[in-house]
Amino acid sequence: MDAEFPALEPPLCSELKHLCKRLQEAYHELTEDLTPLRDDRCYYRLAPMRLYTLSKRHFVLVFVVFFVCFGLTVFVGIKGPKVIQTSEAYVSLNNSKQLKAFEVHSNPLSAYNQQLWLTCVVELNQTRETSVQMNFSMTVKVDGVAEDGTTKFIRNKAHNRTRTLTCAGKCVEMIVAHLGYLNYTKYTVTVGFGHLKVPIKNVNFTWKTYNPAFSRLEIWFRFVFVVLTFIVTCLFVHLLRKFSVRDWGIEHKWVSVLLPLLLLYNDPFFPLSFLVNSWVLGTLDDLFQSVFLCALLLFWLCVYHGIRVQGERKCVTFYLPKFLIVGLLWLASVTLGIWQTVNELHDPMYQYRVDTGNFQGMKVFFEVVGSVYVLYLFFLVVRACSELRHMPYVDLRLKFLTALTFVVLIISIVIFYLRFGAQALQDNFVAELSTHYQNSAEFLSFYGLLNFYLYTLAFVYSPSKTALYESQLKDNPAFSMLNDSDDDVIYGSDYEEMPLQNGQALRAQYKEGSDSD
Repeated sequence: MDAEFPALEPPLCSELKHLCKRLQEAYHELTEDLTPLRDDRCYYRLAPMRLYTLSKRHFVLVFVVFFVCFGLTVFVGIKGPKVIQTSEAYVSLNNSKQLKAFEVHSNPLSAYNQQLWLTCVVELNQTRETSVQMNFSMTVKVDGVAEDGTTKFIRNKAHNRTRTLTCAGKCVEMIVAHLGYLNYTKYTVTVGFGHLKVPIKNVNFTWKTYNPAFSRLEIWFRFVFVVLTFIVTCLFVHLLRKFSVRDWGIEHKWVSVLLPLLLLYNDPFFPLSFLVNSWVLGTLDDLFQSVFLCALLLFWLCVYHGIRVQGERKCVTFYLPKFLIVGLLWLASVTLGIWQTVNELHDPMYQYRVDTGNFQGMKVFFEVVGSVYVLYLFFLVVRACSELRHMPYVDLRLKFLTALTFVVLIISIVIFYLRFGAQALQDNFVAELSTHYQNSAEFLSFYGLLNFYLYTLAFVYSPSKTALYESQLKDNPAFSMLNDSDDDVIYGSDYEEMPLQNGQALRAQYKEGSDSD
C-alpha cells in the first residue's frame, strides 16, 4: 500500500492543479465580462444604436419629423376650445358702506367642469383714482345642490379668513372659494364682508370652471399619448431583448426607465376621474407628473456624467449627489401639492400664498436647489464635451443629445412664459398650473413636446433589426478584420481607420498567396 500510494499522488496533484487553473480562468473570464473595459474600446462593446448608422441627411429628417409632429399638436391646440369658461353674477349694493351677506348661485355643472372657482372684483364709489390697500374679513359658506334639488352643507362650518383689498384705479380680483372636486350639480355660496370701510359701488362675481369641450379634448389626447407610449415602449424593449443588460448603454437603461414613467405621466387612469369624484385620482395624476419630470432631470445628470466614467459608477460618488439634488426638488413639489390638497378639502377658502407663512421659505428653497441643479448640469455638459469631443461615436452621442435637449428646453421656456406671463392671483398650486393656459395649444404643446422628445430618443437609441448580426461579426476578430468597409465607418477618425487598413492589407496578402499558388 505504501508503495502504491506515492504513485497515485502525482496524477492527483496534477488534476487538482488543472482544476484550480480552470476555476481561476473561469473567474477571470466572468470578471472580464461583468466589468466594462477601461480603455476606449469599451464604448464599442455597448449594444449598438441606430444613432451610429444615421447619416447627416437622416439626422435632419429626424429633427424635421420631430418638429412636424410637434407643430401638428400645436395647430390642433390653437383650433381647440378655451380651457376656462366664465359666467358672471352682478350684485348692486345701493352705495351701502356696509356689506351684508348674499348668495351666489352657480350654473348647472357636470363632471367635465372638473373644478370650480368663485372670484370677485370690488368697484369703489370714487371719481378719482386712488390707491387703496386694506385688510378685511371675508366669510364663506358653501352649499351643494344635488340632482333631486336637495341642499347639503358641504363643510361643517362657515369659514372666515382675512383678505386684502388692493386697488390702484381698478381693484385686483380676489379668490372667494375654490372647489377641486365637484360632487354636486349646482352650488350656492354665501359670501359676507366685514370691516370693509370704503365706499363700495358694486361687487362683480365670476364663476370659473373648466370648459367641457376642453375636458373631452384632454381625455382623447391623453388616451392617444398613452397608446403611442405603450407601443413605443414595447418596440424599444423588443429590439433590446437580443442583447444582455450588461451590454446596454446608459442611454438604453434610462430610456427603458423613462418610457414607463412617461406612460404614467400621460395618466391612463385620467378618464376615471370623470366617473369617480375623489381627490385620490387627482393626487395620483400630480404625483405621476412630478415623478416623471424629476426622472427626466435625473436622466440628464446621469447621462452627461455616466458617458464620461465608463465602469466607475459607484453608488455613493455617482448616484447619491444626483439623487439628493433631484430628490429635494421632488420632495418640495410633492409636499406643497399634498399640503394644498389636504387643506382645500377642509377649507375652500384656503390659499397657500395668503394663508401659509412658510410658502416664501419653500419658494426660496426650491429656487436655491434649482440653481444648484442648473450649475451642476452645466458643469457636466461642459466637461463631457471638452473631454470626449475627439472620441469616435461618443462625440456623436453627446452632440445629438445636447442638440435635441437644447431645442426642448427652449420650447419649454417659451411655453412657461406664455403660461405664467399673465398677472393673475390664483388660489392653488395645481390649479395655478392649469388655469394659466390661455387656450388648448399651451396644454397640448407641453404634453406633445415631452412625448415626442422621448419617442425621438427611443428611435435613435434603439438598435436596428440587423444590429445583433453586425455586432457578432465585429466581435469576432476573424470576421472583423476581413469585413470592415467604408460603409461600416460612417463617422471616421484615425482610430477607426486602423481596422479598415489592416483588413485591406490582409486581403492583399491573401490575394498574392492565391496568385502564387
